[in-house]
Amino acid sequence: MLEISLIFCVLALVITILNVFSIITPRAAGQINQKISVLVPLRNEAENAIAIVETLAAQENLMDVEFLILNDNSTDKTLEIVTATARGDSRFKVMQGSALPEGWLGKPWALEQLSQNAPGEVLICIDADVRLSTKAIAAAIDSMHKHSLDFFSPYPSQVARTFGERMIQPLLQWSWLSSVPLTLAKRSSNPSFAVANGQFFAVKKSALVHSGGYASIKSEVLDDMQMARVLLRNRFKGTVGNGALIAQCHMYSSWSELRNGYAKSLWKGFGGVFGSIIAIALLVLTGIIPIVSAAMGSPFGWLAFEAVLVSRLISAKITRANLFDSLLHPISSALLIYLIIYSWLMRGRIQWKGRTV
Repeated sequence: MLEISLIFCVLALVITILNVFSIITPRAAGQINQKISVLVPLRNEAENAIAIVETLAAQENLMDVEFLILNDNSTDKTLEIVTATARGDSRFKVMQGSALPEGWLGKPWALEQLSQNAPGEVLICIDADVRLSTKAIAAAIDSMHKHSLDFFSPYPSQVARTFGERMIQPLLQWSWLSSVPLTLAKRSSNPSFAVANGQFFAVKKSALVHSGGYASIKSEVLDDMQMARVLLRNRFKGTVGNGALIAQCHMYSSWSELRNGYAKSLWKGFGGVFGSIIAIALLVLTGIIPIVSAAMGSPFGWLAFEAVLVSRLISAKITRANLFDSLLHPISSALLIYLIIYSWLMRGRIQWKGRTV
């Protein structure tokens, strides 16, 4: 078992190093002359309403852009706040969402309504808790053009303040950076290479429409990953990128928020029970066995732990995560195993934004 653990830890390090040289990292960009539609679904986001409007209003190098914001039947002051904040800026269009139809989940339905009203050649989906540099959207589109992509997801830097956030958020970024060969992913239409983050997701509207729009993922909890897979199945090209230089996101502010946030989706994230068992096994092999073996004096255990630790440090460096937290990789792995199991136990029972998912 230790030998298998060592192989996986070294493999994770090799893939991480290779990805450092191949990952797309948007930085600055010139003028974008295409018609761009930015889609922002909001449900009970009163605390983010002002900031998301302000971060969008500050975007530069976009010749023809509109910001479509949909109030998804919020029960707080979201609509009033966003309307007042956007007033006077003709680029903003605030829409009131329709009732959730049977068979749909909230975010896919909100994005479906937004995309149906979006005339842009490129659609940019942004979550309410994302904050952008002034050239972020232009840089993302520029990267799409440079690499001939139909969709692109610049993964924002994850703001992590509480202990639970610090243990889980960087680990999830490391998980794809250490397992998906991005050189192949950006050239392939194989759905197994799909990686995406719905916090910041750019897609050509023609590709989205051809692939069936958001109706094709209407009941999917992981709308971002599933949309990436749908696009790839339809022979479109796209991949994830390192968006740490142009965007950041603070998803959760407490352990209970984080636990419920991942409980609604992790059970779906690995393709079923078998996939979840495989994910847990890999976390044990790369997160638990190395440190236990090392503590028992095994040189192979130390080698495995050092390999995965260097991989974590590299990931933290390029994604602007806390380097020290990488040292606690075994704790992160144990917590993620707990969250996967908890997600299966709680599936279909979690309340999120006032809806059961």
